[in-house]
Amino acid sequence: MTTPPLPVCSRLPLRFELAPLLEALARVDAGAWQGHFNTGYYEGDWSGVALITPEDAPLPLAPGQGAPRRSGWWQQEAAWNDLLAAFRTTVRSARLLRLGPGSRIHEHCDPDLGLPGSDLRLHIPLLSPPGVEFLVDSLQVPMRPGECWFLDLSRPHRVDNPGPGERIHLVLDCQPNDWLLAGVRQGLPDTPALQPGRAVQAFAEFRRQVEGDGALARQLQGLTDVRDFIRETLRLGAELGLPFAEAEVRAAMRQGKQAWSEQWKA
Repeated sequence: MTTPPLPVCSRLPLRFELAPLLEALARVDAGAWQGHFNTGYYEGDWSGVALITPEDAPLPLAPGQGAPRRSGWWQQEAAWNDLLAAFRTTVRSARLLRLGPGSRIHEHCDPDLGLPGSDLRLHIPLLSPPGVEFLVDSLQVPMRPGECWFLDLSRPHRVDNPGPGERIHLVLDCQPNDWLLAGVRQGLPDTPALQPGRAVQAFAEFRRQVEGDGALARQLQGLTDVRDFIRETLRLGAELGLPFAEAEVRAAMRQGKQAWSEQWKA
């Protein structure tokens, strides 16, 4: 029997009481937070603290496939122990990940999460200001504190925290056993529909304006270098008061290329 493909995301039928978790979070030593190792992937403050790390991970915040090892600093905290006890599967990695105000994680994919039998990544928001956008395939995932979400992060994704306030999630990599896969399926009917993010909406409006303005279109049509085209598109968007990012432009280019290829298929 083949396993059905995983969805983009699912809000699992799990809810966690926030008060004890936030109290435990406040007791994390300020010096324990480490900058994320993927320094080219973000701007600002993206840092974390490891609760559980795979034994073959090269760094405490890095993924791995080895047996899970629990760090000692949190063992007496009932809140973390109670939360992790709710997962009837192997939790290979557990990390508190913080994205500071005014910080962003650039669009990227985690291809190791899309391999057959790979761990499933779950997010449990603890602190999440209203302005935070977590986009997967350019769609906003409306995660709320205390919820538990599966996300297919082998797909393009990015995060923006304009502030004020920091965003902190507990991020788990878990073995995909029958219990967890059933939870993903059970959560789908209750998962809110994903909506385009702010930048996606701004870029859609920019495209409408370009289509209706010949002079604006001609400013872009003569550009043959991809980098020049993206740079000019971003500049024109900013002039029009439509803030979007390189990710929106590249996504549109990918979609255009795919549509061109599809027309030749029988």
